[in-house]
Order: sequence, then structure tokens, then C-alpha cells
Amino acid sequence: MPFLADARFGWANARFLLRRLVTSLREDDLGTTWQRIARRLYPAKVALGLRGDLYQPADTPFAPFALPRDPEPSASIIIPVYNQARHTLACLRAIAEHSPAASIEVIVVDDGSNDETVVWMPQIEGLRYSRRTRNEGFIAACNGGAAQAHGKYLVFLNNDTVPQPGWLDALLATFDLHANVGLAGAQLLYPDGRLQEAGGVVFSDGSAWNYGRFESPYDPRFGYVRDADYCSGAAIAIPRALFESLGGFDTRYTPAYYEDTDLAFAVRAAGKRVLYQPEARVVHKEGTTAGTDTSSGTKAYQARNAKIFAEKWKRALASQLLPDTTLEPANLHRRQLQVLVVDALPPQPDRDSGSMRLLNLLRLLHDEGAHACFLPLHTAGLESCLLPLQRLGVETWYKPWAGRVARFLQRQGARFDVVMLSRHYVATPLLPLVRRHAPQARIVFDTVDLHGLREQRAADLGNDAVLRRTARATTKAELAVAATVDATVVVSAYERDWLRERLPDARVEVLSNLHEVRGPGLPFAQRHDLVFVGGFRHPPNVDAVLWFANAVFPPVRSRLPGVRFHCIGGDCPPEILALSALDGVVVHGHVPDIAPYMDGARVALAPLRYGAGVKGKVNLSMAHGQPVVATSCAVEGMHLQDRYDVLVADDAAGFADRVVELYRDEALWNRLSANGLDNVRTHFSLEAARGTVRRLFFEG
Repeated sequence: MPFLADARFGWANARFLLRRLVTSLREDDLGTTWQRIARRLYPAKVALGLRGDLYQPADTPFAPFALPRDPEPSASIIIPVYNQARHTLACLRAIAEHSPAASIEVIVVDDGSNDETVVWMPQIEGLRYSRRTRNEGFIAACNGGAAQAHGKYLVFLNNDTVPQPGWLDALLATFDLHANVGLAGAQLLYPDGRLQEAGGVVFSDGSAWNYGRFESPYDPRFGYVRDADYCSGAAIAIPRALFESLGGFDTRYTPAYYEDTDLAFAVRAAGKRVLYQPEARVVHKEGTTAGTDTSSGTKAYQARNAKIFAEKWKRALASQLLPDTTLEPANLHRRQLQVLVVDALPPQPDRDSGSMRLLNLLRLLHDEGAHACFLPLHTAGLESCLLPLQRLGVETWYKPWAGRVARFLQRQGARFDVVMLSRHYVATPLLPLVRRHAPQARIVFDTVDLHGLREQRAADLGNDAVLRRTARATTKAELAVAATVDATVVVSAYERDWLRERLPDARVEVLSNLHEVRGPGLPFAQRHDLVFVGGFRHPPNVDAVLWFANAVFPPVRSRLPGVRFHCIGGDCPPEILALSALDGVVVHGHVPDIAPYMDGARVALAPLRYGAGVKGKVNLSMAHGQPVVATSCAVEGMHLQDRYDVLVADDAAGFADRVVELYRDEALWNRLSANGLDNVRTHFSLEAARGTVRRLFFEG
């Protein structure tokens, strides 16, 4: 029964939260612990908090205005019109009032209007107004506009639309962020805010349906980039070269209807993808020109053209869903391996390396052809962190639509081929639910790092008996999960060997930090200062910075006058903020873009005295060609050699000596920089992890 399953999950989860509360109180101050509690209790928001109310231009009498026009545009916006001047005016005003970052030209193709269109359009500065001598229909107007266009991309936009701010840049970004895209379509909304279309679905008989019609645009099912059967021609983008190679819109559908569906099938037949882009939001007053009655007028061509389409694409339609199928992500992604990933929180890759690893793992799954579904147990205050996942194409669930975990798994569990549970305190209470509701799925336990090992080292450093007991309980929980799942993932060979000693029959795979190799950055002579990067919700980082600032930096500063220590990381506790009072210490807190510090600071620091796992701060610096001075703990399991690709020291005097040596010695700096880049490329790049991902998720 769902109620009993919820109760069991709630009780198990409460026990682990209580244990984590005790650990937090031992490692952190009361304020930091309370912040963690508040993040759990803060009520979830219904929307992502970024979308706001729909924009509508003022309905005022016509007055001349200007549109942006570039002689070498990135995109040509083609708007076919036939009368309905006021709708066209609203559409153009929307483009003018919220000009895209992309360079554009706007082409209005007048298909023989006899209203104010012929008077108003010539008065709009920057508009390319093309008037056809007679009315030949939508397809002829669109193809005619495309023939006049200069842009790399053609953007077909109905005149009864109001594109929302940012729509075009989001639509065009689809081609840069995803591979092999041939056509991208917008999220269409009714004027009252309800969803009109989140990409179209075509059934095996050639009939079609606007996925998400009349639903909430905030529903997770419609919030991620997705391959679609087609996208409505009311707002689509396609490379001009591809459109021309396909012969434009097929004229056998003249005057209109099914030409956009046909184009999408032609794009796929050419080996390209058709993607729905939810961040390109466009209000569409459906049926303004042709109405909605398919028994008369232009709309009557819809029924005729359905037959033409079905005959033309008969072979392709054989693999489509049957008519009247209930549409859900489960069957829309039926041809893909479906992977559910559950973690405590949404990833925050600008704040911690574990989040960067998760985001890049999801990217790898996507690149390999899998469909990933992400379920965070808590999202309060972190809703904006879900957007990068949705842009990547990850189906991301959140309250209120996700509901309780037990009910989510009861409804959706049967569709997943693999379920990955991140962290022992997530996996332990969820394991019984996954086994019950997704018995067909392989279960992967991602330790993220071995929490018990980290806690044990913290207890040893502080000689804390209570924390030592907590560490033993954590280790017991991690071993219990690892002993029963299909595979356990750790981040280093050291942790793999540690786990295999205790569980010789368990399958353990290493999936380490995942980073993009950024390159060497600035040369030695143009770099200055020292930098540490790490979030301060992680207690080892607090200890590391306090130790360095108080015990190591003073002798460094005396030998390198004027050098500064830049401390970067969010959630700074008072004792870290207080370091700003020290001469040469700059506490930045959270920095959204740390690339300037990675590319411009001369030496990176990893002065960790305890911890576990692989240290993302070391990978991050090396990926930017920035050499690192670290402790033995910080380089554990990272394939690094002292004086070859890193400098290592564990006592304060030795650490200070290494920092000064590296800061002064250009030859040593260059050698460590080059070898560090090779280390990341060989062991911590996405390409290096691809084989492990295939074994874990695709091969079983």
C-alpha cells in the first residue's frame, strides 16, 4: 500500500536525517546546521521562479517604430501574413521591445492583404516588407520569404504570435547546445498561460497531437529539451542550408497544413534531429487566420493533407505510437534506455565538484543515447538549479508534480532500466521502494565519496569519540547498501580497493570527477596570487582554509611581499569571513564565474587535512593549466606524482616552501601545468569516463 510505503520511507529517512544532524553539529556551528535544516523545511515553489507573467505589448494605435536589422544576420525571422494587421503589429512590437542578442532581420511576406497591413508595414524602420501580387497561401509565402533571407537560420513565425523575451536566443541556442540538430521548435502557450504545445506527436495513422495541450507549462513533463515528432510551424528554426536542400516546405500541401509535420519528417530522414525547446516561449492565438473548423475554409485542407502525409511517410509511420495512446515520457522515450537518478538536492556545479560530476554524468548518458530522469528529494530554494538539467534534455521532477517518493516510484518505476541512488542516506530508505516498484531495473549506488571514511578521518584529526561512532554507523550503512545493489560507484581506485577489501563479492566501479579540459590559460608571467576554491558547507574545506590562512600564509607572505590569497566558495561561516581581516587574505564568497581566477591566479591550493574521494578543486585548477600545491590527503587516488604534476606537503613549513618555490620557478610551473592538463585529460575527462558509463548503464 502506498501509505505504508510512504511511512516506511519516512521513518528510514528520518533516522538518517537525525544521524546527519548529529554529525553536522559535531563538525559545524549551530548556524550552519540550522541553514541546512531550513533548506529542507522551506516550502517548495510551484514554478521555477524564473518565468514570470506573460508579456503582452500595449494595444495602442499604430505609430512608426524600428526593428533591428543586421546586414549579415544570424537569423532571418519570416512572418507570412494575410490581413489581421493588428496581430502582425503586436508580433512585431514584441520583437522590437525585447530585441534578441542574436543579429536578425525580420521579413514580413504579405500574401495579398487588403487591410491596414499595406499601410503600416512600410512605415516600420528595419522591416523587410515583401508584398505578393496575389494570395497563394501559407506555404508559398513561407518559401518566398526563405528565398529572400540572408540569415544562417530561418525562423518561421506566425503573425498571430507574441514571442516572449528571450525566445529567439533560446531557440537558436538549441543548435549550439545539442548535437546534430536540424530543427528546433518553441513552447507554444495560449494567451491565458496554459500550454498549447510542447512538441508534437505523430501517430502511426498520420494523425497528430499537440503534446501537453491545456496542461501547465511548469509541469516537469514539458519542461525539458526533447526530441519531438514535429514542432508546430507557428515558431520554428531551421538552418537555411538544410531548408534549401530539402526543397523548402513541400508544395503538395498547398495552401497549408501538415507542411510543418512533413518538414520535421524530412529533417529526420536527412539524419538530423527535431527538438522541442521549452525556454523559447511564444504565445500563439491559435486559429486566428484560418479558424479551427476543419469542415470549411482553408482549415478544410487539414483533413486532405493528412492523407497526403500518411501516404508519403507510410514506412516511417509504421514505428510510431498507435492512435489514442496515452502520452507520457515513458512511451515518448520508448526507444531509449531510461535511467532514473535520485539525489538529495539538485546539482550546483558552480559550488561543488560532486555537482559538476553529476551534471557531466547526465551529459554523458545523453550523449550515449540514454534518456535520464532526475528526481531530487529536496528542491526548496534551489529551483533555478534545475534549469541546466532541463536544457541538457534531462526530465527533471519537482514538487508539487513529483508528489511523494513512494507514489512517484509506484507510477513511474516500471519504465526505468537503471536506477542510480546517490549517497547512502538517499539509497538506504529508497532501496525497498525501488525493488518493489522497479524490479526490472538494475540498481547502481553512487557513493559520491565514502562518507564514513571522511567522517573517520575528521574524528581522528579532532580526537572526537562521538564523531568516531557516527563514522562507524555511516560506514555500516554504506557497506549494507553496497552489498545488495547491482553495482557501486566510487570516485577513486583507493576507495574501490578499500570497499573490495570489505565486500569482495561486490561489483565496484570507479567513476571519478568529470571535467572539460579548458586549456593552459594565461602564461606564468601574466599570472599573480594564490587561490583556493571550495564550498564551505563541506567541513574539510573550512578546516583547510583556516589552517592555511593562520599557519601557512604568514611565512609565504613574508617571502612573497604583496602576494594575495583569494578564498572562493559559498556558504562562508563567520570564522572564514573573519579571515578578511588578515593582511593579504581576500574572502570572495560565492563567485558565479571562477574562470578568471583559474586562468589568472598563479598557484592553486588544496591544503586539506582530512577528507575522502577525489578533490574537484585539484581537477578544476589543472583543467585550466593552473599548477597545484596540495596535501597527501588532497591528491589521494588522483594518479598524481609529487614534483611531476603537483607539489605535495603535509606540514605548515613544508607547504609554505612548496608554494614559494612554485610561485618563483617558471620552468617548474610550466612542467606542472602541462602535466596537470594531461592528468585531467587521461583520468578525469568525459571521454575518459565513457567506457565506464557504457559498462554501468548500457551493458549491465
